[in-house]
Amino acid sequence: MSTLIKSKKTWITVIVLLILSPIFGVVLADIVGYHEPLDLAAEAIGLRDISEEITWTPFFDYSVPGLPAEIGYVISGAIGVIAITVIGYGILKMAEKREGRKV
Repeated sequence: MSTLIKSKKTWITVIVLLILSPIFGVVLADIVGYHEPLDLAAEAIGLRDISEEITWTPFFDYSVPGLPAEIGYVISGAIGVIAITVIGYGILKMAEKREGRKV
């Protein structure tokens, strides 16, 4: 098994960051009134916000319907970490196969 999957310190760090992420992405963002720069730019040039009309994702604004925003933020983050890990692991395996050895 590769180092990507076995590194216990890395996974502990990722889990701690996932747990702490709502503090920065929800709580403090609300306190300081943070808005995404792209949203501000769209507003400045007069684009209409259609994000409420087109809901192509169940995780709109990093939330999970029916759950508090903080929990949804952690779940969305976990899904992202899993997706990137799976993609990275797949690329690693393809590179190993291409080289004919373990990387």
